[in-house]
Amino acid sequence: MISFIVMAQLFTHLVFLFVIFHYSIATDTLNPNQSLQDGQILVSAKKFFALGFFSPGGSKNRYVGIWFNKLRPAGQKTIVWVANRRSPLSATNGSLELNANGILTISSVLFLPMPSVTLSNPVAQLLDDGNFVIREANSSEFAWQSFDYPTDTLLSGMKLGWDLRTGLNRNLTAWQSHDDPYPGSYVLSMDLEVIPQINLWSGSTKRWRSGPWNGQDYDNMKSQHSMIKGLRSGPVSNMDEVYHMYNTSGTNIVGWATVDQYSGMLKAFVWIESKGMWNTFLYYPKSECGEHSRCGANSVCDLDSWPICRCLPGYKSKTPQEWPLDDASSGCERLTALDCKNMTDGFMTITLAALPETSNAILYANISMNECSAKCLKNCSCTAYATANISGAGLGCVVWVTELIDLRLPSHATQDVFLRLAAADLATISSKSSNKNQSKSMVLIVVFSTVALIFLMLFFYWRRKRLMHKAFITYHQLEKDIRRNDELELTQLQWSTLMEATNNFAQTNILGKGGFGLVYKGKLAERCQVAVKRLSKNSTQGVDEFKNEVTFIAKLQHRNLVRLLGYCIQRDEKVLVYEYMPNGSLDALLFDKEKGVHLDWKTRFHIIVGIARGLLYLHQDSRLRIIHRDLKASNILLDIEMNPKISDFGLARNFGEHETITKTKKVVGTYGYMAPEYALDGVFSVKSDVFSFGVLILEIISGQRNRVFLSKPNLYLLGNAWSLWNEGKVLGLLDPLIGNFFSASQVMRCVNIGLLCVQEKAEDRPIMSSVVIMLSKDDAPLAKPKAPGFKSIFSTKHDSALNQVDLYTFNTVTLTEHTGR
Repeated sequence: MISFIVMAQLFTHLVFLFVIFHYSIATDTLNPNQSLQDGQILVSAKKFFALGFFSPGGSKNRYVGIWFNKLRPAGQKTIVWVANRRSPLSATNGSLELNANGILTISSVLFLPMPSVTLSNPVAQLLDDGNFVIREANSSEFAWQSFDYPTDTLLSGMKLGWDLRTGLNRNLTAWQSHDDPYPGSYVLSMDLEVIPQINLWSGSTKRWRSGPWNGQDYDNMKSQHSMIKGLRSGPVSNMDEVYHMYNTSGTNIVGWATVDQYSGMLKAFVWIESKGMWNTFLYYPKSECGEHSRCGANSVCDLDSWPICRCLPGYKSKTPQEWPLDDASSGCERLTALDCKNMTDGFMTITLAALPETSNAILYANISMNECSAKCLKNCSCTAYATANISGAGLGCVVWVTELIDLRLPSHATQDVFLRLAAADLATISSKSSNKNQSKSMVLIVVFSTVALIFLMLFFYWRRKRLMHKAFITYHQLEKDIRRNDELELTQLQWSTLMEATNNFAQTNILGKGGFGLVYKGKLAERCQVAVKRLSKNSTQGVDEFKNEVTFIAKLQHRNLVRLLGYCIQRDEKVLVYEYMPNGSLDALLFDKEKGVHLDWKTRFHIIVGIARGLLYLHQDSRLRIIHRDLKASNILLDIEMNPKISDFGLARNFGEHETITKTKKVVGTYGYMAPEYALDGVFSVKSDVFSFGVLILEIISGQRNRVFLSKPNLYLLGNAWSLWNEGKVLGLLDPLIGNFFSASQVMRCVNIGLLCVQEKAEDRPIMSSVVIMLSKDDAPLAKPKAPGFKSIFSTKHDSALNQVDLYTFNTVTLTEHTGR
């Protein structure tokens, strides 16, 4: 028996030693004439990084790469460097060798430029910062390093930019695809112009730029230092080098930046210890104004205005007929030509702007702003100037001698731009401003306003008395109708109970605002938390909505529908009491770039499936056959476990057993979620809800609102999804906040289902029972989608039917009345 135990222990030790030998050479160093076989790895001293052979995604090709060893989610490798991205191996018998002269090869093939000097006693070592280096055994100087040949990832201490002595350009190039690290079309590089900046390219087209360094930050980037304590970042520009680098040494921060192969975005990640995963820290471009030259020349992009593009003061649009259609690419031209001969021009301040494109600007070092202004006036080509360093380091000013490109007003303050204008335009702008202050005009305005106010007060007093009388009759009848309905097993609460529960409907208890009133957080006597919806007294549809909510929700019971606990009617007050949802509405998380990081892919997929099951219940499995008619992100509530609950049945309609389609002259709902046949002709059915659900799927995947544009369908979320689908770049739709941890096949399946749901013709869309099956079973067949319904929105066929509504409305606006055809 003892011999058996000894033999078993010996066998166990042998197996353990075999595994150690096979998968690691138990060191961070590769010595001359030593090889690293496929299946073995080098591990850095503190086990932060590992180097070895790998196959990405579903590929069978073999590559030598470096990945995070210590900090990585279970079963997932975060690849930060690939040695042979252009020349993969097709078999698993490869090896990495270091010869006696300090040259690294993979299976005897040179894969990157090696040291130009011959080393006498070389070693190759994987360092704890992720750098793989070749050096003399007794020296700290590197003869070669992987940091000089980055792939798609920037690590702490790595340089992005140029070595002017050797001509080496260190840039980041995205992978071709998830399965192929071959260089793709997206490139992040450092400018070699007089004023260095970081540029993101898509092929030969500049997609985004960081803007110049202003002494504190890059002009188009929010301060990283204020976001993460201890992060040191910035450019270096001298006679030998021009590069950008960030450094986290001496801190608890672990992060990396990459160029995403799907979206072409620059993304940065930090390790969240409590979650054991990488979370998106920042990404660019992060808005429409972030896209390079979103508006044309001599215009400004401002996300806080609509349209977001407008001409600079003293300029006019070259093609004014195109601007209302969100096409500002033609740019703007001067109202009045500059007068260089007589020196009569002046300057107007554009306050707190992100500087225009500086690739052709002139930098004047060590001069004052007065001197800079004088230089601009003497140069007939000068269009504007600005300080070159807002930290007061005395680095002079920047002068633009071409048209102003990519000028934007960011959400964070940067610096002032001094715009050169002709004297006539400056006088006109000044005159417009001064006319508003003329005393005679002010007196007339005050007198007129006073008279108008008196008439308005009298009118509203008469109207209020009339409405109060009408409301009394209406509410009295409503209370009788509800009490007559014996099927409703619902508690009627006292007004005093609700006042106590909500602390007299205190402002501090407001959770949000629905289509027909405010929602408050409350606590009943039994310490049950509730959401109390107080319908607005001024809402013309409050009575109908109230009756719908009580009639429908009280009769429906499903885990993915919000539960109605009670109601109250007292005089002109109408109140509904629901179960409390701790995580609020889906839109509050989904479209908020700070809160959106809590919605990882697993959670988003869980929400999609839950909404689908709730909608299936409404359409098919409940005792009432309900069409919601206003399914949207703000009407999806999330409980403590992020389970979705469909809410707000004020616009819902009950269909008869044999009724499949109907038509209305009163179109209600929200643009962006409305099916084309309903928005244009007032025709609705269960397929109208299916369309809204499809929009919701695409919003949940992308983190983008479904905005309606007339002239550019590709900017409309459905149009963008359709374009990416046809280009085979579906994963480019994915919200950058999700990061790199998701199931690619599951995402592509959801996009496919979303596009099936938003097809233009109602008969082409699936019913919800089919949708639930497609979401629940990975092997369920999926049809190829046809073009989505956005084409109907942009066609001119129905212009007459839409002339009463504003098609530039965002989808947060609910339409309550519109006469359909």
